[in-house]
Amino acid sequence: MSLIQNSCSSADIVNGLQESGLCRGDLVYLQVADAAFRAMDGPLSDVELYESLLNAIREVIGQEGTLYVPAFSLSFARNEVFDPEHTPAIAGEWNTSVGFSEYIRRQPGAVRSGDPNFSVCGLGHQAEGMLGDLPAMTYGPGCFYERLMRAGGKICCVGGGVQHTSFLHYAEETLGVPFRYKKLFTGSIGREGETRKQRWISSVPIQAESGITDGTRVASIAMQEGRLRIAAGCACEIATIACDSFYELLRREIAKDPWITAQGPAGDPIALEDRPRTATQSRVRLPENASMTELISGLWKLPRDIVSDGYDVALEALSTQAPMVIHEYPSGTECWTWLVPEKWTCREAFLETVDGQRLFAYEHSPLHVVSYSLPVDRVVSRQELFRHLHVHPELPDAIPFIFKYYERDWGLCCSQKLKASLTEDQYRVVIRSTSSYGTLKVGEIIARGNSAETFVLCAHLCHPAMVNDDLAGVVVGLKVMQELLKRSDLHYTYRFLILPETIGSIAYLSHNEQLIPQMMGGLFLEMLGLNQPHALQLSFAGDTEVDRCLTRVLQDHDPRGWTGAFRTVVGNDERQFNAPGVRVPMLSLSRVQKSEPGKHPYYPEYHSSHDTPEFASPDRLADSRDLVLKMIDAVEGNAIPVNRFKGEIFCSRYGINVDAYTDREGNRALFDVLFLIDGTRSEAEIARICNLPVDSVRRLLEELRRLDLIEFRGASRN
Repeated sequence: MSLIQNSCSSADIVNGLQESGLCRGDLVYLQVADAAFRAMDGPLSDVELYESLLNAIREVIGQEGTLYVPAFSLSFARNEVFDPEHTPAIAGEWNTSVGFSEYIRRQPGAVRSGDPNFSVCGLGHQAEGMLGDLPAMTYGPGCFYERLMRAGGKICCVGGGVQHTSFLHYAEETLGVPFRYKKLFTGSIGREGETRKQRWISSVPIQAESGITDGTRVASIAMQEGRLRIAAGCACEIATIACDSFYELLRREIAKDPWITAQGPAGDPIALEDRPRTATQSRVRLPENASMTELISGLWKLPRDIVSDGYDVALEALSTQAPMVIHEYPSGTECWTWLVPEKWTCREAFLETVDGQRLFAYEHSPLHVVSYSLPVDRVVSRQELFRHLHVHPELPDAIPFIFKYYERDWGLCCSQKLKASLTEDQYRVVIRSTSSYGTLKVGEIIARGNSAETFVLCAHLCHPAMVNDDLAGVVVGLKVMQELLKRSDLHYTYRFLILPETIGSIAYLSHNEQLIPQMMGGLFLEMLGLNQPHALQLSFAGDTEVDRCLTRVLQDHDPRGWTGAFRTVVGNDERQFNAPGVRVPMLSLSRVQKSEPGKHPYYPEYHSSHDTPEFASPDRLADSRDLVLKMIDAVEGNAIPVNRFKGEIFCSRYGINVDAYTDREGNRALFDVLFLIDGTRSEAEIARICNLPVDSVRRLLEELRRLDLIEFRGASRN
C-alpha cells in the first residue's frame, strides 16, 4: 500500500466509531475497505496504519469488548489444505483490506475459527467463546453470526457501507432466499503438521449475475429507519448496525421481496443459471409402449449422473411411457442428514500427450471422467496423473465407473492396457466440468388400489453408460407398472420410484414422511438382465409378511433362486427404506450368484464399460418382470384365512377329501393346511410352513371359501 495523505486523524477515527454507535464492551464484527486507510493519517507504513486503527477500536470498546474480522481463505473451495494457524486470508468483496485481516490474525492472543472457507479471527476476552467449537457450517444454526447476534453484537464497516457484509449471507440462508443454496465442501484441515479430512457446509449463490449479493437497498432502508448509524464527521465513512436490528429488517424486507439483497432481477434460479449455457443433451424419443430392449437401447449411453442433463433426459423419455409425476428437489435441500448435491455437467474432457496426441476423450465414453470431477486444464507429471487415473481392478480392457459425488477432486478413467502404455514424463489433462444449481428428480408412477396401504417398487436411473446397474431394474419396473395400470381390482396401491441412487430415496422419503406409515412393504429391482439366478435379499426385519410372501413366490418360480439376509446380497436404496426412523420392509430382487471367496460378489462387468446391452437378455428381463408380477399377485392375495368351522372338517361331505391310501402325501398336505387355519396365519405363512406352492394353497383356500367354511381378513380376494 502506498503512503497516504493526512485526512483523518486517529482521534477522528475514535470519534467516528463512537458516533456510529460503538461503545465500551461491544462485540463488533469489523469489515474494513482499503479506502479507509487512504483517508487516515500519513505518511505511515501499512503496519502503522493497521496498528492505529486497532488502537482506535480498542479505545472505544475497551478491554471488555471483542473485535472480530473476516479471515476468509476459500481453502476448500480452492481444493487446498486449510491450516488455521498459517493459511493467509485472501481478498474479496467482503475483505478488500486483506492486509488488516492478516494483521489481526497475527496478533498475540488472536483466535481463528475452523471454517476452511470463511473463517473469522477474534481479539478479546470473548474471542474463544464465540469462535471455538463451532458447528461444521458457515451460516447454519449455532454459527458465528448467530452467536454474535444472540450476544448483542454489532457490525461495523469502515471505508464502506454494509451492503456487502457477510452477515447478509447468514440472514439470506436462514430466511430462505431463492438465489442461495447449501453446498457441502470437503477437504483437509492441517494442524501442527498433521492433516485430517473435514466436511463443511457453506451457503453459495447461483452462478448468475442475478444472484450477486447487493445489500444497497436494505442498507438504504436501514439508514432511513435509523437502524444504520453513519459517522458524519469522519473522512473515512464509518457505519454501524446492531445484528439483531439488521436481521429483523432483513426478515421483513425479504418476506416482501426475496430478491432484495441480490443484484437481480428476480427469476427462476435454474433458468437463470442455464441461460448462458447450451443444452448438453438433446431429447430422446422412445416409441410408444417401447419394449424393454428399445428402452435400454435408447437410454443406456446417456451420461446419467445423479443430478445432470443426461439423467433428466432419460427420465423425461421414460415419462412418455406411463403417467408419471416428477418430484424435484433443488440443490442444497436438506433431506434429513443429507444435502441434495449440485448439478454436474461435463462439456469436454480428454487426456493427450504434450505434443497434442489425443489418448482418450469423454465424447467416446462418459466413464472416462470421474463422475463429479473438478475441472482441470494443465500439464501434469506422469506421477501426478497416475494418482488421479483409475482402472478396473479385474478387467484389463474395461473403463471403470468411478464417482466422487461428495468429494472435491479430479479424476480420469481408462483401461489397464492404456494406462500401461503411458510412459512419457508429462501429459495434458483437460476436464471442462461445472457444478451448478440444479434439481434432483424422482419419477413416480402410481397404480391406485382400493386401499391406501402401499407397496413400493424402486430402481435407480443413474450410472452413465451402463445397463444392468440399474437401467435393467428401471425397465422391468416400468413394464410391471404398465400391467398394474390396466387392472381395476387392485387392493393395495403401488408406487414405482425411479430415482438417483441413495440420495433420491432419501430426498423422496424425507419430503413425503406422511406416506411412510402407509408403506406396508416394497421391492428394489436391480441387475435383472444377467444370466444368473434370482436373489432375494430380505428386509431388515426379515420375518414380515412381505418377506414370507415374496420368498415363497421366488422358491416356486426360480428353482435356482436363493435368499439372503439384509445387506448380505446387494446394497442399494432398500437400505434407506429399512433405515432407522423409516423401517419399511423393502426387499431387493437381483440376479447374482452367491458370493464365493475370490469371486466378484455381483458380476464381472459391474461398474464398468463392459456392462452393455448384450448382458441384458430380453428373455431374462421378461422372466424377471413375470416374477415381480407373481410376487405382487401374492401380496395382493395374501389374506389371512379365518375358520368358520370347528373341529376337523368332514372332507368327504364337501368333496375335498384326498384318499390317504392312494395319495398319502396329498392327504397329509391337505390336513397340514386345514390345521393351520385359525385366523392367525396368512396364506404365504401357511405355504411356507407346509412347504407347498403358494398357488396350491390358494386354490384350496378359495375352495374352502366357496364352501363357506372360511372367510378372509386383510388383502382383497375377489
